[in-house]
Amino acid sequence: MTSPAGPALSHLPTPLNLPHFNDDDDDVFDDKDDDLTVPLPYVFSPDAIREEMARHIPEMEETWGEHESVASAAESSSDQNASVSTLNIDSDTPPDGHPLESSLSAHFSRISLTTPSDEHPPQSLSNSGDESPSNGHQISDEHYDSLDTPTHPPPQDTPPTTPPQTPPQHDRNISEPYPSRLTPPTSAPLPRLHLSEDSPPTSASLSTSHSASSFSSLPPIPPASAAVPHSNELLTEAPRNPKARRSLGPSVFEKVRSKTRPVFLPPKPKSEDAKHLADWQEMMKQSRLKAEKRRKAFQERRLAREKAIEENLHIWEHEILPDWRVVHKNARLRKLWWQGIPTKLRAPLWEKAVGNELALSKDHYRTCLSRAKRALTSGVFPQATLGMIEEDISTTLPAVHIFNKETGPMYPDLKDMLYAWVVSRSDEGLGYTFGAAKIAAMLLINMPSQQAFIVMRNLLERHCMRSFFGGERSKDDVEAYYRIFDTLLADGMPKIYFNFKQHQVSPGAYLPDWVISLFLDHLPFEACARIWDVLMLEGDSFLYRACLGILAVLEPRLFFPDKKELLELLKGENKAAIEVAKREGRSLIGGKYEIYGVDEETLWDRIDSMEDWWKESTWTRLIQRELPDI
Repeated sequence: MTSPAGPALSHLPTPLNLPHFNDDDDDVFDDKDDDLTVPLPYVFSPDAIREEMARHIPEMEETWGEHESVASAAESSSDQNASVSTLNIDSDTPPDGHPLESSLSAHFSRISLTTPSDEHPPQSLSNSGDESPSNGHQISDEHYDSLDTPTHPPPQDTPPTTPPQTPPQHDRNISEPYPSRLTPPTSAPLPRLHLSEDSPPTSASLSTSHSASSFSSLPPIPPASAAVPHSNELLTEAPRNPKARRSLGPSVFEKVRSKTRPVFLPPKPKSEDAKHLADWQEMMKQSRLKAEKRRKAFQERRLAREKAIEENLHIWEHEILPDWRVVHKNARLRKLWWQGIPTKLRAPLWEKAVGNELALSKDHYRTCLSRAKRALTSGVFPQATLGMIEEDISTTLPAVHIFNKETGPMYPDLKDMLYAWVVSRSDEGLGYTFGAAKIAAMLLINMPSQQAFIVMRNLLERHCMRSFFGGERSKDDVEAYYRIFDTLLADGMPKIYFNFKQHQVSPGAYLPDWVISLFLDHLPFEACARIWDVLMLEGDSFLYRACLGILAVLEPRLFFPDKKELLELLKGENKAAIEVAKREGRSLIGGKYEIYGVDEETLWDRIDSMEDWWKESTWTRLIQRELPDI
């Protein structure tokens, strides 16, 4: 007898019993035993199926024929209540019906899982050649893989030639094998299994041992949460994007596109473009010629000034050297001092101008150096301080080369002087300040170590220098000096002041680098030597005047729209200026501001121009207001 349910479903794709897509998929199970549904902790995967088959399914002695479907023989079984699952991997390629068919056919050829009914005992395996399953459902080779759980298993087999009949009605319409759109569950549900009241569920049957080995090599099933596309859409692999290639140069459009002409204007004619290019080249040529002419004029002025110093050497020796204080009384001699001290007279005049307020003896340097040597020998000299001293020396006057660690003849003298200076400050609880090597090096170039050490200690005892070298304990004094400089900058150069305020650039971003090293890191050596000449005479007020002169020279470059670029320029690290200096062949190991064209004559030209508004009384008033205790 032919089962009414089997032939009716033979022409339809059987629904796939995947793990519980949503809460409305109960129509694929038996309607009678919903109250006996028991959730089991089972996950449908290739590894789980192989483990289940290894535990329960006996080895098959005979293989089934190629194109034969697996069926359970009810006639040869004494237990009619067991379910038989069929697995056939040897089926042909299914036709293009539904997009899910092509996606699942790569994994399974034919899968049919049946659930035992309530009134039949378990069945046994059969090796008969019956091609139809015992549940009465016909699964042809033209359909995709399915997991089928019949509601009413028939008592006998159904021939494959039975004409299709109308499928039974359920709660949902099952005319479509799958809905066009599936809603993924919030969490992956466990598969459910219908159990009978009499017997426990039996294991599934395997068609052949070859099928089991083939099944273990299959790829995993796609996740059930993925939405099934519409039947008229094709599942095609997106083409891979070709690997992007880096351009080897400007494109054809970039070669002809103007980078300065507004985009809303039409392109220039070639004749006009060539004319403008020639005009621009002529302007650049004239600019370079004018800059070269200006440099030559400054060079001639410097040579004339040095010649005048040599000619006035007798005035220095007979009028100034015996009593240097006469300079404060005689305007002519003071102007001569501002022109620069002769090189051979700098040592005695610097020593006299700085003075010896600390009352240090001539043996003070030798005493401090011996203490430092003992500390180095015993290993109590701070290692961090030693490393800081070495780093500071390595960046001191690199263009001079006399303080080089390997080849510099004055490297040991500079190192010993810094060791002694650290020991002399240790009595006050002060450590090493980065930048002290520059001051010691400048003094060693002009005078012996013993004399240079005493001058250095007294020079750094001046209130402004002591504040910047005093560490955390003098932080309030340093802030007061910042306010004084801001006031002077606002009075003398309001444009620069407001530009700095707009970019939130305070004096703390650049002033310590200038003051601690006394400009040796940023200016040419000759310009620094001349500044030091006047600094020894005038004191801290000229130190601030020199800082304002540097800003006056840099003024055309200070109006950057970006704060980062402005800070890079103040640090002497402007990339554009460095590239121009390289192109012109200028040295990059001298003062950092040499790449901006800051030289001795240019700087002093700006310092002299401050005579119109600079007043010593203003400096005195600001000191009394901000630092009333000194």
